[in-house]
Amino acid sequence: MENFAGVGVSPGRVIGPVRHMPKSVGEPPAGERHDSPDAPENAVAALKAASKAVQEELKRRAGIAKGDAKAVLQATSLMAADPMLLKSATKLINNGTSPARAVWEAGASVAEMLHNLGGYMAERTADVLDVRARIVAELRGLPAPGIPSSDTPFILVAEDLAPADTATLDPAMVLALVTSGGGPQSHTAIIARSLGLPAVVAASGVDGIDDGAVVYVDGAAGTVALDPGAEEEAAAEAYAAAAAALTVFDGVGVTADGHEVPLLANVGGAKDAVKAAEAKAQGVGLLRTEFCFLGRDTEPTAAEQIEAYKGVFDAFPGKKVVVRTLDAGADKPLPFLTDTSEPNPALGVRGYRTDLTSPGVLERQLKAIADAASQATADVWVMAPMISTAEEASDFAKLCSNAGLQTPGVMVEVPSAALMAEAILGEVAFASLGTNDLTQYTMAADRQLGSLAALNNSWQPAVLRMVKLTVEGSAAEGHAKPVGVCGEAAADPALAVVLVGLGVSTLSMTPRALAGVGAVLNSVTLAEAQRIAGIAVAAPTAAEAKACARAELPVLEALGL
Repeated sequence: MENFAGVGVSPGRVIGPVRHMPKSVGEPPAGERHDSPDAPENAVAALKAASKAVQEELKRRAGIAKGDAKAVLQATSLMAADPMLLKSATKLINNGTSPARAVWEAGASVAEMLHNLGGYMAERTADVLDVRARIVAELRGLPAPGIPSSDTPFILVAEDLAPADTATLDPAMVLALVTSGGGPQSHTAIIARSLGLPAVVAASGVDGIDDGAVVYVDGAAGTVALDPGAEEEAAAEAYAAAAAALTVFDGVGVTADGHEVPLLANVGGAKDAVKAAEAKAQGVGLLRTEFCFLGRDTEPTAAEQIEAYKGVFDAFPGKKVVVRTLDAGADKPLPFLTDTSEPNPALGVRGYRTDLTSPGVLERQLKAIADAASQATADVWVMAPMISTAEEASDFAKLCSNAGLQTPGVMVEVPSAALMAEAILGEVAFASLGTNDLTQYTMAADRQLGSLAALNNSWQPAVLRMVKLTVEGSAAEGHAKPVGVCGEAAADPALAVVLVGLGVSTLSMTPRALAGVGAVLNSVTLAEAQRIAGIAVAAPTAAEAKACARAELPVLEALGL
């Protein structure tokens, strides 16, 4: 039995036939010319029409998608009409190049530029190449790239999945996701977790598996096995039997000895919030307010924002809803707010820092949040992303107070915030650890790169120590302020136990993870969680931290987690 090792990003054990993503749209021949050299404006018009058609199709998909998928599609739709891409292609067309070849070459140039910028801008490379292929397909009258069709469920294997593909997966047909590229925080990983699909990324060699071959995927262990035997069949059957229990959360996050750990949901809008409430989430630990801003050329009005936020608040009457203010910049550029020419956007003007270059947007957003909160009964907390200093925390707290918001907080996403947690939490009421970015910045590893997946792992002892420092800083004044986790780490049941053992007070995750995390937490006492956390933090490597913690939690094996 041939095995392939990758990074498990979404638990589950399944067996099924492989279907590979179809081959990408072929490259138009070099030197291909357009048919009307005397009227290049016709070829330019064809390019613009194809670009518009692709953008409208992506917007249509965004309109029916939810949560992370909606945000991903909205961001990708902007790329379809990217001025830099179209301007470069138009210049080539005016020199006689065909529209298909022009957009192909222009896309390559833009992708190379973004790749060389590194960080978050490098993440957009896949988006540009995906959009380029879609525009060429539209110009050629070919089907757009996408998930293969099938009459029976299958395991999808790909080098990596474009955002538009991951956002439109049908979980009734796709049993699991396996990619040879990507990282733990790639679009593939995030969407897999939100859909509850077992997933393994950065699994070298899987591209060579024959189409139709039967494989066993273990999304917790991060392994893929060809020609599974009786042992794997038994494991898949056991997981299928346990999976039903993992879809039901009783609405109370608590350890075996009664220590309460509220389990909250990460949501991207009112529809997400309604579903999270139906899943019995105990509140919202992260409301991504970008859903109001993405896909727009202008700032949404106060009325639009109030209506959007109130829809979320109304889904959780009387319960906590933590609102993250606009996290624009880097991988979420906004025409009216951010500068896409920054040499290193991941370390540039993003999150709270946009208030330095575009003052007023944050104040208006806080006022809209306060107005929406005044019309609802939810307990609204507000936090700023990318806070690095106590001065920034203090300034944000003042902005909140001026808007009438009583519970200001900060995201701990950069090492300086963890190291200075005592001073920062002296200025605000709470902190929430964004483990996706905290891991990226602590390990100096782009979270989208499959080659750096081992570094970009929230089990890294250095990252766990950042969590520990933050919690210790919160208690330094003698009365601990709440420190939650709203990053993807909270959805890992084993890591959730470690986080609680380190003193984290709340965990926020995709609603599909609530039941699994709740079941595992309920199997240990607080003292046991603290002991397991100590083992993990003391481990020299991420692999050992994870293995040692999981060895102390036999319930994971029983639940297939």
